[in-house]
Amino acid sequence: MKKRGITRREWLAGASCLSLALVPACATQTPRAGAISLEPYPRNAAEALLRLKTGNRRFMDNKSIHTHENASWRHQLVEEQKPFATVLGCSDSRVPPEMIFDVGFGDIFTIRLAGNIIAEDVIGTLQYGVAHLHTPLVVVMGHENCGAVTATVEEMLSKTEELEHIEALLALIRPGLSQLDLKLERKALLHAAVEANVRWSMQQLMALPGAAKALREKKVTLIGAVYELNTGTVRFLD
Repeated sequence: MKKRGITRREWLAGASCLSLALVPACATQTPRAGAISLEPYPRNAAEALLRLKTGNRRFMDNKSIHTHENASWRHQLVEEQKPFATVLGCSDSRVPPEMIFDVGFGDIFTIRLAGNIIAEDVIGTLQYGVAHLHTPLVVVMGHENCGAVTATVEEMLSKTEELEHIEALLALIRPGLSQLDLKLERKALLHAAVEANVRWSMQQLMALPGAAKALREKKVTLIGAVYELNTGTVRFLD
């Protein structure tokens, strides 16, 4: 008989039972047949990426199952978490990664800030996700019509000025847009800028010695993505 891989829910439930010695209580939390909880915990980056793509397809098709939200599941996450991916995304209210990928509590380690930029505290948080939570996959996800990217492009075009701390934010985005053709039609320019900004964030991460070593040793996979507001599609970059 083919041995079924342990699921993340079973892993968490087992850890909870061992630590709390609540075997009878845990026995009542068996996931229902057919639930996503029965999917094996991703063993590597490829399986983690497939889980994200599958969830995004459900989201696009308006078939989200809103998994991992009930009280029994949250109880199992009190002592420990085991997310299968780290996602760096934008703070934009229209782009919540958990909904876009149709995952729930404890599934992904999420970092969100305007323009999905790379700064020292972001690097530290990413490092925590990889080194301590052992997520095999890191996704840098931008989105169409990003306000921070648009503001950077507008500043490059007209030399407008922003408030002090917003300007500091745009300064982190600007280098990644330096090769853009500013004569492009506005929609095409902003589309190109969003993708360029994602690639710029990835480039900065890959330049870090620790990250370069982890990528070289295949301890983690880094991939870029762009979320399309109008369709709900996450377009993963080559």
